[in-house]
Amino acid sequence: MSFEGRSAIVAGGAGGLGSATVRRLAELGFGVVVVDIDEDRARALVRDVGPRAVFVAGDTIDDDVVERAVDAAGELGSLFATVAATGVVIRAGRMVEEDGTLLSKDAMRANFDLHVLGPFNLARIAAGAMGRNEPDSDGQRGVIVQTASISAFDGQATMVPYAAAKGGVASMVLPMARDLAPRGIRVNAIAPGAFGTPRLTDPQIQAMLVRDNTFPKRVGHPEEFATLVETIVRTPYLNAQVIRVDGGARLRADMTQG
Repeated sequence: MSFEGRSAIVAGGAGGLGSATVRRLAELGFGVVVVDIDEDRARALVRDVGPRAVFVAGDTIDDDVVERAVDAAGELGSLFATVAATGVVIRAGRMVEEDGTLLSKDAMRANFDLHVLGPFNLARIAAGAMGRNEPDSDGQRGVIVQTASISAFDGQATMVPYAAAKGGVASMVLPMARDLAPRGIRVNAIAPGAFGTPRLTDPQIQAMLVRDNTFPKRVGHPEEFATLVETIVRTPYLNAQVIRVDGGARLRADMTQG
């Protein structure tokens, strides 16, 4: 399968999972649009990747940002793939703390804006552009990859807003795939466990996070996430799935438990 003449958008593209995905897609022949709010890291990545990559600053919750990204993708080739690679955990707390403090609604709202509304907005606008592509022999015109989390299924204490948002990502995959099937657009999601990104470099925290892994007993490499994105993009028969990549982890109820 050749991807020359095609383009992709990676939201959160300057992050650990996103940057590995940008590099892999560019290696496959895609022109790649990096969408991120971290301009310094995004511009450094684009310089490193070379002419196959361009940067659009902003957040996918903003229609103008997504439309600029779609336009930029169109300059690089026909838009065939989008990846929402945001995996940032917005810290919250327990529903009711020991002192009686209640969990703020703002924590829930912030998680849903970042993890659900932004990826949904990217998908809906990009799908409009993908639907204008010439179909391949399967009738395929594009593929959307979302990022859920194993927290959607094994949500731990203090993680209600994050788990709820990532559960929202997981639960919209099937109906989104059904909505877009007539246009020849597939939708899948990756549910990562603990990955060794720039936000997760502390060896003690890494060791705590992988206690529940079956095998291997390590954090994931961002390149493994990118390889799974490649597999999804390359496999037309893979649709409407949420795929865990977590070393077989099943999280305990409370991360602080021994």
